[in-house]
Amino acid sequence: MIAPLLLLACLAAGDPPAPALLDFTPEELARILEHSPLPPAPPDPTNRVESDPRAQHLGQFLFFDTRLSANGAVACATCHQPARSFSDGLPFAQGLGTATRHTPALWNVAQNRWFFWDGRADSLWAQAAQPIENPLEMGFTRLGVLRLFSTDPDLRAAYTDLFGPPPPPPADDAAALAAPQLDAFYANVCKCIAAYSRRLVSDHAPFDTFVAGLRDGDPAKLVALAPDAQRGLRLFIGRGQCRLCHSGPNFTDLEFHSTRIPLARPDLRHDSGRLQGIDQVQADPFNGAGAFSDAPAAGHEKLDFLASGPDNIGQFKTPSLRNVALTAPYMHAGQFPTLRDVLVHYSEFADAFDFDPGHFEQMLQPLHLSEGEIADLTAFLGSLTGAGLDPALLAAPAGPR
Repeated sequence: MIAPLLLLACLAAGDPPAPALLDFTPEELARILEHSPLPPAPPDPTNRVESDPRAQHLGQFLFFDTRLSANGAVACATCHQPARSFSDGLPFAQGLGTATRHTPALWNVAQNRWFFWDGRADSLWAQAAQPIENPLEMGFTRLGVLRLFSTDPDLRAAYTDLFGPPPPPPADDAAALAAPQLDAFYANVCKCIAAYSRRLVSDHAPFDTFVAGLRDGDPAKLVALAPDAQRGLRLFIGRGQCRLCHSGPNFTDLEFHSTRIPLARPDLRHDSGRLQGIDQVQADPFNGAGAFSDAPAAGHEKLDFLASGPDNIGQFKTPSLRNVALTAPYMHAGQFPTLRDVLVHYSEFADAFDFDPGHFEQMLQPLHLSEGEIADLTAFLGSLTGAGLDPALLAAPAGPR
């Protein structure tokens, strides 16, 4: 806190370290500092290979491998496209069919505590298990994955390096359903995909440079945020109350809220969000407390006291705002095409939808933002676009090992 105090002294003396720096108050500075820098993702003890370079490489290969789909044309990267900031630009995810939710971007995904919009998975590897077998997404089977690894010598060798030889494929699908070895194999494959996903990190945005300047008083860093973005930042941490949900360095409280988002389609009024997500994560055989977790005790710590009730109806996860300017459309069903549309919603709530029964956040009040304030907030959100990834992470490697 030494540098911000020195900065305040400079401001009080009329000698700001950068001509365009706003006169942030001590309280505002304290709030700003809470949002940067982004720390390393917390470890996931339920996945013992999450930091193994061999698992990360195999997972990256699988992320782009269309053979993990029923038609041989859909991969994880079909919806999570590197060129589209690991989203797809569509309101609803499009795989073998059309899903009922928007594809979330994967930036800093390992920072999350729960996964999917409704939190129906409690780890990255449990999350990876679902799209492969979802008939609207990849439509494949874990038996199909095992047969692929059994017939591809490179995949088999990569797996064996990490886990030992994969089990022999069962003779038929009926036998596979009763084979715990198949589920253990499938969990290992998904843990590799998760190991790659952990590497999709967005940081070192202009906002981070600005905050570093607040800490050390370097004028060259303070100019990273233009005056309009600084005004938007002041709104974000102040009157707008955006920070109450989009808190911390990843700009999310990791929780679930009903924020009166309009329905994307009439049939989606029955999408109960977090309510069904809690039931599903507790029943998931791949959850962190289950037989295929590498640390069941850690999984129990998350799951044993998780309870659902009417207040969970219509709640969806608070997404990170890192790289948010690159990931339109927005919300769990792509309801808003642009950031401006999002801000207009929170400004007026003219199109609000409330689940009944259900509960929306009572702190949400119309902000009545001016056009200038909307432009300032948009500029600030644009300042959260981070430095690009290593290009080697943006495409399939030549082989799985």
